[in-house]
Amino acid sequence: MTGSCVRALGEGGRAVVFDVETTGLDPSSGDRIVEVGCLELVDFIAYDSLHFYCNPRTKVGDGAYKVHGLSNEFLSGYPTFSKQVNTLLDFIQDSPLVIHNAPFDMRFINNELALSGKDPISYDRVEDTLALARAKFPNTSNSLDALCKRFKIDNKHREKHDALGDVYLLAKVYLKLHAGEQKTMSFNDDELHVEDSYTASKVFSRDSYVQYSISEAEEVEHMDFVRNAIANHLWKFSD
Repeated sequence: MTGSCVRALGEGGRAVVFDVETTGLDPSSGDRIVEVGCLELVDFIAYDSLHFYCNPRTKVGDGAYKVHGLSNEFLSGYPTFSKQVNTLLDFIQDSPLVIHNAPFDMRFINNELALSGKDPISYDRVEDTLALARAKFPNTSNSLDALCKRFKIDNKHREKHDALGDVYLLAKVYLKLHAGEQKTMSFNDDELHVEDSYTASKVFSRDSYVQYSISEAEEVEHMDFVRNAIANHLWKFSD
């Protein structure tokens, strides 16, 4: 089950980090998805994301509510999963999926797809980061929080589970788990640094990263400001 995502990403391909929150633990007993989060990775760089809530039309269990804090009152204002399923399928396309504890999420997503009249997603498309972590670090906790701690990934904002926040954390964990197989990687907050001959890249939203340039006249004006407007500066200029 593992490996397909690595090959695709290593060749400049696309994968989707995927997570859900639910009303409980067992879709066969009527539990449903209440939140979906997806993060697109292309060549190990994060681009687009998809996030939505679902009205499950069934009670959120007390245990689930303690985990994610999503109440039936809150969720009642959102469409059902079936009304948003095409948006999800359009986003993930036929890309590999990166999931932590994949059997749990896959049971739920395939149950929702069946209820919506859609084909199931094959497990052959999935890389389970929990299974990968257990193989690398046996006899220790490999929860998402534990892996964030191991890899020094900042997760202090994670008071509750939320699907979108968790896929961003999982993307960082995923890169760390495969660092030795791809490139030597480390990252700080939202930045991914490649510590070899590759160019360092930043994990960013496609629409949020814009490079600006200034004209020669603007540069001269700025330098005049620095020279004349800032009193008692501690540096000297050379012409």
